[in-house]
This record gives sequence, structure tokens and C-alpha cells, in this order.
Amino acid sequence: VQLVESGGGLVQAGGSLTLSCAASGRTFTNWRMAWFRQGPAKEREFVASITWNAATTYYAESVQGRFTISRDHGRSLVYLQMIGLKPEDTAVYYCAAGNMRGSNTQRASYGYWGQGTQVTVSS
Repeated sequence: VQLVESGGGLVQAGGSLTLSCAASGRTFTNWRMAWFRQGPAKEREFVASITWNAATTYYAESVQGRFTISRDHGRSLVYLQMIGLKPEDTAVYYCAAGNMRGSNTQRASYGYWGQGTQVTVSS
């Protein structure tokens, strides 16, 4: 399995960005995809998840209402649309994939990770 993120960059507070994750190497039926982030001197934290089949989504409270996770089943892409960005959203954002075992918010539930893409929000 390979996960390749893109779309990061520098944006002013209040701006928007859309991250993409290209997934390959297997079919993702019955799998779950997620975005995590790791800010400076912080632990990697859950941002959002989506089930591949039913596209059921779940969000961290800190991004609820501002971020939207989605997937393109045919092209094996996962997106994270981010609006109303804040300086505290600055982090490296990682795409993750895993089967449906375990909690969707825990890092240990995901066996595959991308290399990450930097998002920097200036005040």
C-alpha cells in the first residue's frame, strides 16, 4: 500500500486548502482512511476519518464544521477540504489507511501512512 499526500502550503488565517491523498497497492473495500496531523512539538493527533464503502465520516472536535473529508472511490483519492484555517492548524498532515479494526481515532488502528504534507497558517 502506498499513500501519497499533496496540496499543502502556506496560507493566511481564514484561508482554505484542500489536501489530496493518492492511495494505491490494493483495493480499499472495507477499509478506513483518515487524516492525522502533527504540529511543532506535539503528538500526532486524529483529524478526520472516512469509511471507504459507505463514506461514513468522523471529525475531531477541533476541526468539526471547518474540515471535510471525502473520497473518490473510482480514482482511489481521499481529500481533506479545510476552510477557516487558524494558526493552530499548522502541522504536517498525514494520510493513513487501515482495516476496520480498532478505534478510528487511534494511530494504532492504521497500518499504512503517507510521508506527510506541510500546512502552515500565518496570523
